[in-house]
Amino acid sequence: MKKISLFILSLALFSSCSSGGDDSDVQTPPTIPSLVYPTNNLVCIDNTVEFKWSASSDAQKDAITYQLDVATDNAFTQNVVTSTTASLSKSLSLEKGKFYFWRVKAIDSKNNADNYTAVYTFFTENQGTVNHLPTVPVLGLPELHSSVSGSSVALSWTAVDADNDNLLYDVYLGTSNTPTQKVASDLSTASYTASSLLTGTKYYWKVVVKDGKGGTTIGSVWDFTVQ
Repeated sequence: MKKISLFILSLALFSSCSSGGDDSDVQTPPTIPSLVYPTNNLVCIDNTVEFKWSASSDAQKDAITYQLDVATDNAFTQNVVTSTTASLSKSLSLEKGKFYFWRVKAIDSKNNADNYTAVYTFFTENQGTVNHLPTVPVLGLPELHSSVSGSSVALSWTAVDADNDNLLYDVYLGTSNTPTQKVASDLSTASYTASSLLTGTKYYWKVVVKDGKGGTTIGSVWDFTVQ
């Protein structure tokens, strides 16, 4: 009976030593990155596209590489381009006038990988288009270095665009020579009424013109003084 008890005890000890495992040995894949550019449904005016995505992290601090897949179908079976890089961007020259789909997967140095990112699509135009920047805005009212009265004043300017784009305006106003406070955004008219102005104060202002196609022109800094 004593021998049987010792045998059972030894089995229990062996089982307790061999079961389970060190959690530190568990390998997990890197996190799934996010796609940054080209954004979903973007029309690219250039067929050389720089793909960008966010960084992944790895719980074991393993080195991470990224597999970029680009194809002309969302199942990634046609005209597939696959590229692997350790950076967060990759530039590829593609055919013009085609819809493309792209995705990214993070892989660590032990070949662990999670799922792909979401799939984004974009289109490369047949012909590159030229976008002219809006002109630098021209001061209307009040006149430069002029004095005004009252707690409000009407600001106005003019700007034109060679492509006849509908322009939008951001207005910056403040008491420093380089105004950083945006007081109006995406105005469709070239005017703005500044209010709550303080008597005996010199104000500086500028206008940023946007054409809606990524073209932006920053105007000069103008000033006026409230009597």
